[in-house]
Amino acid sequence: MSLDPALAGRTFAPTPPYAVSRAKIAEFNTALGAEPVNEGNTAPLTFPIVIAFQAMTQLMTDPEVGIQLHNVIHGDQRFEQTRPIEAGDELVATLTIESLRAAAGMDMIGTRTEVKTSSGEPVATAFATLVHRGSAQ
Repeated sequence: MSLDPALAGRTFAPTPPYAVSRAKIAEFNTALGAEPVNEGNTAPLTFPIVIAFQAMTQLMTDPEVGIQLHNVIHGDQRFEQTRPIEAGDELVATLTIESLRAAAGMDMIGTRTEVKTSSGEPVATAFATLVHRGSAQ
């Protein structure tokens, strides 16, 4: 079963605020094997995935969307940074489905997630492509 093409353009509610701390940055650096920047106060360029993944989870678990999680693979990911993420930031993410197309029995879901501070300052944009295999597969 293919996803409803009318989902293209839908924007989901912002995620709950996420408090960025030196400890969270250190955990991320450890997972990457990366050296701390700015005495561990500045997050790596890929850190926005932490909050963007929360927004993707909202998309993938929304019963109105109709995604079966066991049929999803992450096809692509890229980030555009507006400013560095620093310890002390409080971030929210808002996901929009930018495109949705069917190909070879799969849905290709293009997403854009705007990551901002809770006061509305832009921090980064995460772009992802999710590939969803229909339940008939």
